[in-house]
Amino acid sequence: MTLLPEITSPAALKRLDRTRDGELCAEIREFLVRSVAETGGHLGPNLGMVELTVALHRVFESPRDVLLFDTGHQAYVHKLLTGRGERFGSLRAPGGLSGYPSREESEHDVIENSHASTALSYADGMAKAFALRGEHDRRVVAVVGDGALTGGVAWEALNNIGASPQRPVVMVLNDNGRSYRPTTGALARHLGTIGTRSTARSGFFESLGIAYLGPVDGHDCAAVERALRSAAGLGRPVVVHCLTRKGQGYAPAAEDETDRWHAIGPFDPVTGAVKGSGAPSWTDVFADEMLTVAAERPDVVGITAAMTVPVGLHRFADKFPDRVFDVGISEQHAVASAAGLATAGLRPVVAIYSTFLARAFDQVLMDVALHGLPVVFVLDRAGVTGPDGPSHHGMWDLSWLSVVPGLRVAAPRDSTQLRLLLREALERDDGPTVLRFPKGQAGPGIEAVGEVRGLDVLRSPEDPRVLLAAAGPMAATCMAAAALLADRGVEATVVDPRWVVPVPDALVELASAHPLTVTVEDNTGTGGFGERLGRRVASAGAATRVANLSLPARFLASGDRGELLHAHGLSASRIADRVHAWALGRDDAPDRVG
Repeated sequence: MTLLPEITSPAALKRLDRTRDGELCAEIREFLVRSVAETGGHLGPNLGMVELTVALHRVFESPRDVLLFDTGHQAYVHKLLTGRGERFGSLRAPGGLSGYPSREESEHDVIENSHASTALSYADGMAKAFALRGEHDRRVVAVVGDGALTGGVAWEALNNIGASPQRPVVMVLNDNGRSYRPTTGALARHLGTIGTRSTARSGFFESLGIAYLGPVDGHDCAAVERALRSAAGLGRPVVVHCLTRKGQGYAPAAEDETDRWHAIGPFDPVTGAVKGSGAPSWTDVFADEMLTVAAERPDVVGITAAMTVPVGLHRFADKFPDRVFDVGISEQHAVASAAGLATAGLRPVVAIYSTFLARAFDQVLMDVALHGLPVVFVLDRAGVTGPDGPSHHGMWDLSWLSVVPGLRVAAPRDSTQLRLLLREALERDDGPTVLRFPKGQAGPGIEAVGEVRGLDVLRSPEDPRVLLAAAGPMAATCMAAAALLADRGVEATVVDPRWVVPVPDALVELASAHPLTVTVEDNTGTGGFGERLGRRVASAGAATRVANLSLPARFLASGDRGELLHAHGLSASRIADRVHAWALGRDDAPDRVG
């Protein structure tokens, strides 16, 4: 590489002769493939953003002009052109380069935008602020994928941006026809129609009072630059429609139809072969069982918010395409639509990332729970997810879901329990249910040695001094911690409640029979499983002490799941250390929680 090492800032890019843009873009793609092959990351979206990002930084003056990326996983090229190339070896690692824009990293990153469809709202607000402050020379540019335009928040923003014709917001529509999968809906159909005709215009945007330029070949630096300069000169809201191809320039990613290259683990850059053990993930297990259940029950339907493969509904969709509904990046609509399906007598399964469901809290509460509807929510990426960082850790769902009347939450400890609990959830007809599990491999099964009114007893010594109550996959960790405690003379019962919301009565009784109860969960402690058990035990007047080991109430960085759990006291060794000290009355031994 001869050019890329010299491009350490937008100013350096502007000094580069435009006739060498092709060389620079080729070097950027080579760099991205080699770098992401080592670390994993969002390769496909960024390979499609190379020329477009080069043109953005040629036309606009970041950070004086504000560049917003929606969704932020398409900002790798932006990071390269703003001087962060040397840090790519630490991409998505603890203390390393974020996989999304990060305000801590650079003045060129204005928002940490990692959930889709919000950049236009940020742009609207910032443009208003600049106008009120008299900063009329500052421009706001939002790069928005066609998938993000399926989200309701984006439509609300367009409605407001178009109502202010004097406000110069530039919206760059990065149209590659996909989010994870091909973009769905009427707008996608409209964009696909005009994208095939070079002289076409979008009456949709123009009807909202928004100028339209395009379609433009998003892999032609000069063409994109001309369109952006024209847009900047209009002094009004404008959409620049750029046609790009996900994975451009790297055949394995460009030719793949499954979108596994959207976000990929480490791989061989020459062959494209993905590295790894191949052991089934939690998502794989759910996908298999969901297909089996669907074949048995014609009333079961699936709903996904533009993520059929990542949440494990793809096998169901392949076999029964009429029974799986991809509603685009519109979580609120997904949940309200599920309420309609349930009202009409079907049994909907809404599969979604844990943090993404928070967008639809109102619908969960008022459209599903208020009506007592049997909607099943399957939350992938619950707990610590790993390299995607603070926006994707699903560490709040047990807290906010617990306030929803009539809602029940199941947390499987292994793949066998995932299958059983999914079926139990589908059998309930008295209100909504939730099944939560983390990202990663499901791990080996753990056989119960006993059962107490629906609770699985996993370890039952003769003279226990401690009860370890594990939420879901923390059961394996608690079993390992119990073995360490036994070596130190402290015997512990280990129990898996299976259903953690509401707190089972049997668990309250079991806790009352132990001098010390310690709950372990990969959720924040505030409002979580342990806090609620502590209140129940206190209300029962039991003499037992209750302590909770959980995640802290703050945003956690990127990192390996195991390493992050250990760092926050949730590894077997650290659990054993804390519980041993508590059992001996040392090291801030807990009082009864009330």
